Amino acid sequence: MTASPFLTPPRLVATDLDGTLLRSDGTVSERTRRALRMVEATGAEVVFVTARPPRYVDAIAEGAGHEGTAICCNGAIVYDVPGRQFLDARLMPTAVAHKAAEALVAALPGSTLALETGYRLISERDFGKKDFQEVIVESAAELWEADEDIVKLLVHSDRHHADLMMTASHDAALTDVEVTHSGGSGMLEISSPGVTKAGTLALWCAARGIAASEVVSFGDMPNDLSTLTWAGAGYAMGNAHPDVLAATPLRAAANDDDGVARVLEQLYGS
Repeated sequence: MTASPFLTPPRLVATDLDGTLLRSDGTVSERTRRALRMVEATGAEVVFVTARPPRYVDAIAEGAGHEGTAICCNGAIVYDVPGRQFLDARLMPTAVAHKAAEALVAALPGSTLALETGYRLISERDFGKKDFQEVIVESAAELWEADEDIVKLLVHSDRHHADLMMTASHDAALTDVEVTHSGGSGMLEISSPGVTKAGTLALWCAARGIAASEVVSFGDMPNDLSTLTWAGAGYAMGNAHPDVLAATPLRAAANDDDGVARVLEQLYGS
């Protein structure tokens, strides 16, 4: 057992979901459920911090026994889980999303687009992530005709790994958006400037008088780097992306080995 990075238990636990709190089959283990209950019994707060939209968080929260807050869509939405309502939403102007989409499609020929509104995903018919598709339009042009709020632009490519797509986004010199990815398949996630997991988490904590030094965070992918480096202690999962492992000295066991629960037991156990 390694020494705790905290003198007293942290006041807030910020955890990613996929590849972190969830096992690879998408479930929350009983050990993890017990660990989350233990944290909350001490008076500390648990916040889910995820790329998922709120509607995909509800079932996970129920399985985890979580009745608190979720920061969704990489920081674009603050969601009250038990109340099933948005507490805050940081929207992406349509013109900004359109400009970024054009630049990325030019840099990544053959890529396809989708827009997350917070309530539903609107995608081109050929959008590569078929399991994400909810509302389908026949062409990219139709995406921009929908008079709906946008919280996140998704760009998918069957030809490129997400790491290579990130390189292409840097080469495209996109300066007025936040670009990140959740690893693996070729998909980029684009938000408004300043919208990151850590940015929204910092605002949430500041409103409650919680300092970064009082937060422990967990994550596995590049979109988690902002929270892992902002928090007083950020744990990279044993299964984390190489960039995350390189940037984060603290380690948790892999998600399938209940890595989050193991650390929480150390930090909050008697």
